Amino acid sequence: MSTDGPSSSGRSSRRRASDLVRSVAERARLGGARAVWVWRSSLQLRVVSSALAVGILTVAALGAYMSTTIRDGVFDQRLAEVDDESARSTAQAQSQFDAAPATSPDSVQTLLYDMLWVIQASGSGSRHVFLWSEDDQSGVIDVSTAPQYDDLVTEEMRERTVETADPDSAVNQVLQSVAIPLDPADPDSAVVPGVVVGTTVNVPVEGTFELYYLYSFEPEQETLDFMQRSLFSGAVVLVVLLGVIAWMVTRQAVDPVRRAARVAERLADGLLDERLTVRGHDEMATLARSFNEMAQSLQEQINRMEELSLLQRRFVSDVSHELRTPLTTVRMASEVLYASRDDFDPAAKRSAELMQTQLDRFEELLADLLEISRFDAGAAMLDAERRDLRDVVDRAVDNAQTLAASKGVWLAVDLGDEPASADIDPRRVERVVRNLLNNAIEHAEQGPVEVRVAAEPRSVAVVVRDYGVGMTVQQVDRVFDRFWRADPARARTTGGTGLGLAISLEDARLHGGWLDVWARPDQGSAFRLTLPRRAGIVLDGSPLELVPATADRRDDPHPPSGAIRMDASDPTSLPAMAPGQEES
Repeated sequence: MSTDGPSSSGRSSRRRASDLVRSVAERARLGGARAVWVWRSSLQLRVVSSALAVGILTVAALGAYMSTTIRDGVFDQRLAEVDDESARSTAQAQSQFDAAPATSPDSVQTLLYDMLWVIQASGSGSRHVFLWSEDDQSGVIDVSTAPQYDDLVTEEMRERTVETADPDSAVNQVLQSVAIPLDPADPDSAVVPGVVVGTTVNVPVEGTFELYYLYSFEPEQETLDFMQRSLFSGAVVLVVLLGVIAWMVTRQAVDPVRRAARVAERLADGLLDERLTVRGHDEMATLARSFNEMAQSLQEQINRMEELSLLQRRFVSDVSHELRTPLTTVRMASEVLYASRDDFDPAAKRSAELMQTQLDRFEELLADLLEISRFDAGAAMLDAERRDLRDVVDRAVDNAQTLAASKGVWLAVDLGDEPASADIDPRRVERVVRNLLNNAIEHAEQGPVEVRVAAEPRSVAVVVRDYGVGMTVQQVDRVFDRFWRADPARARTTGGTGLGLAISLEDARLHGGWLDVWARPDQGSAFRLTLPRRAGIVLDGSPLELVPATADRRDDPHPPSGAIRMDASDPTSLPAMAPGQEES
């Protein structure tokens, strides 16, 4: 017979139990983490909880001290009363025993019964009396008003009582605390505190007898319980009031801060007309007035900066347009001189060639400035059509072949096997790829330049990788700045304007894409252009990796090392213009 069934069932049960324990532990952990987060994220909650914790500890300590003090005072006072009452009753009983005419055991027995009730009647009603012979061989019977409590008088107390008795001195008494059961017949009965007072008296004919008083402290215990309940109720009310007071006080202090935080968030979102409401003349009102003054000053400064920026953009645009007319005239004169350069002497011929080269560069700079001004003015338009990115990249590579050959750089192109069709503006995308290729060739140090194209259902991408001098992390952070270059002393042969990467970034943003860069010193650099296949697609990944698999990551501060993404969805990603600098 197979035994796999029960064993498998047991393992399954243990597995379910283990999964249940892990699930409960995970929920408890998440609940605790959420509680800690809520507590740390609310100043008012922290203040109220701290005040409640301090209040509870203080009230608990004060309540314990008061309860202990009251209990000890009630007990000591009642104990002194018991001691005095017992001493008086004992002295009265002894004087009556001394005056009694008893001469036989029978008369002594009658005397004991009579004296028992006399002693009982002379004290408080909450005590019992025991008259016991010291000698067990006595001819009289021990008497008591409550025989059911005889066991409360222990043998140790009887010995101490007999040893303490001194006929030649004042009455000596022994006191012992006991727990008196409310129902002596029930072992599990509730008990009340009490005390047994022991002493001795001389009985005619029979000699020394032990006299015990049993006092119940039940009324005092009830009083103490009532006082403790009252203290506890008062403590609860006090803690609740403390919490309410702390909540109200902190709310008065926190609410203005919350309002200021909300207004600050709106100001950060560009709502510069937001202001705090000023109420009263206290410190919070002073803070609100100061905050409003600061917001007003910021609004005025931002408005001035926006006006200045608008004037600067308009100035660049106007100057660029106005320069085209004299530049056309100079270009026509330069072409005439350049065409006749062979008839000039060597110095004039060289001047004509330099003028032609610099005019070409000047025209490129004007074109780039006009393009930048259109981007700044929000007038740039995307002329998108369905094109294969591989065709655009192939055309840009063909245009870069001449420069690569002059620099001794090998271009390795991998266009992939799958079509990379997307809704793109071919002119702008080709300009981006051409810019990336020219920069890679310029900095390749005669090493190879790799170009890869790939596609996935939502996006297409092209990566341009070189193995040249590379850049540091600090240089990578500024690579898209206008007119910035990694090494200002480095000679350039391509005559760049310093705006190529900034324009490329704007072109990528206009498509809703990404332009990423990775670089490390002496390992080269990699630029990745990622574009959505259709307008409206929000990119969440790229079909190509930016960081090369062979990159040395030991010096990288964080992965991906040295990489920076200029996201098209981030309008603040475009660096500000830095006049006088050139791009890398």
